[in-house]
Amino acid sequence: MPKKRSVATQDRSHRAPSSVLRRALMGGLVLAMLLAVAGLLAYLTRSESPASTQPAPTPTSTQRAASPEATPGKREAVAAPPRTSDPITFAKAATEVLWTYDTRFFSRTEHVAGLRRWMTSEKKYADWESVSDQIPSPVLWSRMHDNRQHATATVGEGHFPQAFKTALAQDPGAITEAYVYAVTVTGKQSIVWKGSGSGAESRSTTLALQCRPDQACALVGVLPSVAP
Repeated sequence: MPKKRSVATQDRSHRAPSSVLRRALMGGLVLAMLLAVAGLLAYLTRSESPASTQPAPTPTSTQRAASPEATPGKREAVAAPPRTSDPITFAKAATEVLWTYDTRFFSRTEHVAGLRRWMTSEKKYADWESVSDQIPSPVLWSRMHDNRQHATATVGEGHFPQAFKTALAQDPGAITEAYVYAVTVTGKQSIVWKGSGSGAESRSTTLALQCRPDQACALVGVLPSVAP
């Protein structure tokens, strides 16, 4: 008998191509503003799909509340962002929360609110849509809640992509306006659901984050493709 797959894994095949295209265009626009380097823009807006993504939100769906009797006392749906000025340290922490969720105890609304705390407050650079695209849709979250699905992440290595380093070498002053960095992070996501079901997969992502000299780092967005 074939092994039952998690709800999130089953749903991945239904992602609309337009969502990937929209994220690619938005991600390219963000990097164009931040780095003003045509070569890097062309590289990071390739038409290929991300290595692994979560389903896009469905605006017309209703939100399911978490079960009051199951909600732990002071646990948070999403861990608070660390106060660090190190782009790689922050990117690894942000990747961990992007790959972690618990539909048993928290509503999607709580999860979204937790992730928003990680975003930069500078609206000119914040690409919330690329982050929200990583979150299961309201309908899928409800199904995952019924299935008691939750995920944890183990983050491994993080580094500046070669294209990013090349772009900075060509124009070192480009970053001094927005102080936005690109960081690629690799790791593994482990998913558990009721009935002793479980699964794990290796993942990687490239994040854009802002680390101004006098401020703690904050998340800008998720790039549309993984940059090596």
